[in-house]
Amino acid sequence: MSGHFSHKVASNIRTDLAVEARQFLTQQGFTVPGVTVKEDKGEYASVSWVEITSPEGAQAMGKPPGNYITIESQYLRQTNRIIQEEISQILANKLKELANLGENAAVLVIGLGNWHATPDALGPRVIDKLMVTRHIAQYAPEELGEGLRVVSALAPGVLGITGIETGEIVKGIIQNVAPDLVIVIDSLAARNVERVCTTIQLADNGIHPGSGVGNKRLALTKETMGVPIIAIGVPTVVHASNIAYDVIETLLGQMKGEIDLGLIGKLGTADKRQTIKAVLGPELGDLHVTPKEIDFLILNLSQILSGALNIALHPAVKEEDVYRYLQ
Repeated sequence: MSGHFSHKVASNIRTDLAVEARQFLTQQGFTVPGVTVKEDKGEYASVSWVEITSPEGAQAMGKPPGNYITIESQYLRQTNRIIQEEISQILANKLKELANLGENAAVLVIGLGNWHATPDALGPRVIDKLMVTRHIAQYAPEELGEGLRVVSALAPGVLGITGIETGEIVKGIIQNVAPDLVIVIDSLAARNVERVCTTIQLADNGIHPGSGVGNKRLALTKETMGVPIIAIGVPTVVHASNIAYDVIETLLGQMKGEIDLGLIGKLGTADKRQTIKAVLGPELGDLHVTPKEIDFLILNLSQILSGALNIALHPAVKEEDVYRYLQ
């Protein structure tokens, strides 16, 4: 099958990852206008750069125009510190490319998520390990060493805990702190189970908190916040409906040629999705799945991300210092 994107196809792409959205459309045989991709495979990680440049591309992908950098590595699930230092450095370098910070730039880092729910606690855990310096610059500027930027950080919690929209909290802080750049850390939802806790995505067009799990919140973008926003996310959950869909696809693929599938073999994507929706019902329709070792994985990922942020934001922090943030 080949052709152009349709709204029906877009409704089946349940993922926060741009690289997955493009892969799904390509597998379905749809062209993706206004989308370019560059890929680079290293020894320990592969990096892809997806750029959406047109309204048509944004509509097809279900993502706003901008740059999406994806770092993928199975080593993110392991405890090989040497390799994780390498991945932290890759992430730091890509963040530097997107941010293009001036020497005296001030940065605000926001850790989104619910610190009481482990799969959603990545943002707050990263904030815990971040090197913040704004208070030093304000109250003891002579103590702020050369090569250290002004960095502040906050984990604002979620609406159910604070009673305040995250976007409202962040906007108020931006108005008072006046950063040159905001970096937002968040947990994402993936379409494929293999990408859970093995993928890091950077985007230079902000973020829509909760969109991956069906919650509509005030977007954190340059348009809404008045300052450039870079989002860094890691998928920590996958929709149960996506797992069920992949099981059906795999089973039918294995049976093809072995037996006559009849009408079952002619089922389209929409039909399969509708069947899954009927089985899960309204109670489990938004069910999300996370690995049983998620506590360890979140700790691991928070160390890698905080190490990369400290390198990217503070020129005085060298590559060899990353290990201190992987403890």
